[in-house]
Amino acid sequence: MMSVQAPSAVVMIRPDRFRPNPQTAGDNVFQTASDLSEEDTAARAQSEFDAAVTRLRAAGITVHEFQDSGADTPDAVFPNNWFSTHSGGYVALYPMYAENRRAERRWDVIELLKARYRVQEVADFSGLEPDGLFLEGTGAMVIDHISRVAYVARSHRADPILLERVCTRLGYEPIVFDARDASGTPVYHTNVLMAVGTGIALIGDGMIPDAARRAEILDRLAEPGRDVISLSEAQIRAFAGNAIELSTATGPVLALSETARAALTPDQLSRIEAATGLLPLSIPTLERAGGSVRCMLAGVHLAPRTRSKGHVA
Repeated sequence: MMSVQAPSAVVMIRPDRFRPNPQTAGDNVFQTASDLSEEDTAARAQSEFDAAVTRLRAAGITVHEFQDSGADTPDAVFPNNWFSTHSGGYVALYPMYAENRRAERRWDVIELLKARYRVQEVADFSGLEPDGLFLEGTGAMVIDHISRVAYVARSHRADPILLERVCTRLGYEPIVFDARDASGTPVYHTNVLMAVGTGIALIGDGMIPDAARRAEILDRLAEPGRDVISLSEAQIRAFAGNAIELSTATGPVLALSETARAALTPDQLSRIEAATGLLPLSIPTLERAGGSVRCMLAGVHLAPRTRSKGHVA
């Protein structure tokens, strides 16, 4: 059974000159330096990406794959930050904080979506970059498509004024909160802190210092009958919160990294598997850039076009 929360198709960008991005290292504490040469790092990233695509397709997920060719787009493998898709035929483009990440936006992706799916409107917010207003897509927002809620951890990558504008346009209720690690550093993207599926949610709720706000978020996540699973800060560091539920013909699967799966306890895994299958992907090199599986997969929440006599309807 398909779920509005779990797309059956994703867009992925195959990396070219992948490496941890120096322009995002200042606030992304999840980044780690590589001891490999840039050439070896890029080659390993490509190999991990290709294996991930193969596993996703074998599970029945439609993967729309594009090749990055940018000279200075080291984070192109994380497309969920610059665009998102939504039921009703909406596509949104977002303003990016790091200057070199702005070059990741590409119209061939949008044109494919228009050709293959019913796109009613492309809402382009990227022109607000010169005004210093940033909202990095479904990195900054974790969207509950069932309850129509956008969860957002405060950061300079998630401007509150722009968030209100986007949520009004797309029909979501924004829930904004503070989230910090043990050293007091704000969580740079909400999607490393939490993942929302159909029957489960994963969240590092201990990193939300306001007890009342934390309780409210847990209650809202549980409202549709979800099992809400708390993650420790160490598990968040291992990208256990950076997961995405996908729909397949045989049921939902939770795509996450091998790093993330290894960090989960037997009890947590049992609770997850009561609601969804697990689809772990091995991407240790790619994770050095400070993102994981959720960041790599831009979900397609659009209705496919019907085809008649070989033509797109």
